[in-house]
Amino acid sequence: MTVALYARRKQWPLESVAVSLRHSKIHVADCSECESKEGMLDRIESEIELKGALNEEQRVRLLEIAQRCPVHRTLTSEIAIQSRLR
Repeated sequence: MTVALYARRKQWPLESVAVSLRHSKIHVADCSECESKEGMLDRIESEIELKGALNEEQRVRLLEIAQRCPVHRTLTSEIAIQSRLR
């Protein structure tokens, strides 16, 4: 939604956006860019399909916007879960 709103505001010829996600668990040792040093971690692979007569510069910019959307930022931030009984 963030990508579509941005493209509309810029009046870019974006026709549609489709996002596919894959989730897996991987060993931290298999992740060179990860801060954690032991155990397993969740990996989410995102594939974004942009339809429309966009040039390469527009496509790259929309990927940047996708990586700054609220959902992406929530998933990549530290999360503290507090559970309690009612």
